Amino acid sequence: MAREIVLDTETTGFDPKTGDRLVELAALEIESFVPTGRSFHVYIDPCRDMPAEAEKVHGLSASFLRGKPRFEHPEVVEAFLEFIGDAPLIAHNAGFDRGFINWELANCRREHLPEHRWIDTLALAKQRFPGMHNSLDALCKRFKVSLSEREKHGALIDAKLLAAVYLELKGGRERRLELATTTMINAVSVASKTEYGARPRPLAPRSTEEERSVHAAFIRGVLKSEDLWGKFGL
Repeated sequence: MAREIVLDTETTGFDPKTGDRLVELAALEIESFVPTGRSFHVYIDPCRDMPAEAEKVHGLSASFLRGKPRFEHPEVVEAFLEFIGDAPLIAHNAGFDRGFINWELANCRREHLPEHRWIDTLALAKQRFPGMHNSLDALCKRFKVSLSEREKHGALIDAKLLAAVYLELKGGRERRLELATTTMINAVSVASKTEYGARPRPLAPRSTEEERSVHAAFIRGVLKSEDLWGKFGL
């Protein structure tokens, strides 16, 4: 099955070249468009103030982030790179996330994540819905993906929403039916190949010794009665 990573970030602003930094990073593993339950999520200390406009979007204050691991710490950069491996990376407006992540990687003297690894769901949505509003919120409403858990933007919840949107962009209901059919065929194939051997040991009798004695006496009585009936021609 194809392994892909759905990814989202939160930042202090719009451009790392002007001093903006990552403050939250989340990645969600999917296989054949279905979440596996494995995820990566971390808050990051940007080592700077938090602009009020950015805090209104994601609700992450400088005081909350102070003392969180920095991007260059192993529990962030090493764990993140290990989690994503060599899988394709899916993001909404992928150039934004790629720009921030590659900026942070460069500061750690790590190789950047090349553009060919990224799948931009915004570009996919523009191809499918040209001229329409194609933000993540708009796509969730269009595809009837619930936004009930989302009060503010957050990397982990947005990655979960994006995974659902990505499924719809790649075929939606037809894709789910295809996956369900494949799963059923595989299950039938496994069941048909299953061979049952001999029972390892006989089952213990369910009647007691006393019950078996009574039953044997009853049978003898029936047979004796049949002999008497035959003797008298009855």
